[in-house]
This record gives sequence, C-alpha cells and structure tokens, in this order.
Amino acid sequence: MEQIQQFLPFILMFVVIYFFMIRPQQKRAKQEKEFESALKTGDKIITKSGIHGKISELADTTVIIETMAGKLKMERSAISMEMSASMNKK
Repeated sequence: MEQIQQFLPFILMFVVIYFFMIRPQQKRAKQEKEFESALKTGDKIITKSGIHGKISELADTTVIIETMAGKLKMERSAISMEMSASMNKK
C-alpha cells in the first residue's frame, strides 16, 4: 500500500499530461490528416508559409497550386488548415 502512495503523484502527473498535452495533439493531427485527404481541385488554400493559391492538381502526397506567380508543387502537409479555413469563411 505504501508503494502505491509513493507512485500516486507520478501516476496523476502522467494522467494530467496525457489529457492536457498528448490527447489534444493526437486529435489535432487526426483533424489535419482528414483536412489533407478532403482537399479537392479548385479549393482556395493558404500554405503554412503564407502563400495563397488555388489547387489545380492533386497527387497522393503533393498538390500543384496556382498562384499569381505561376504554378507551384508542394506537399499536402504544407497547407495550413486554420488559415485556409478562416480564408474560406470570408
């Protein structure tokens, strides 16, 4: 019984870390994965580096976006879910 009491603070600390750090991060990663798979041709997007464009072609892990400067090939993971969503709400 005494050993359980010694480890109880560590167990509680792990539970708190799990619910406040690990779980939300896993949920966010799942949302980003769903966002990347839901992209389609014609979607207006903003990349994480701030480039605005429209998707012209899709591949498994990459996209080709049209910008004012021309076409760019990027990874799907380079598209910002938050900035693209806020832009499309306007």
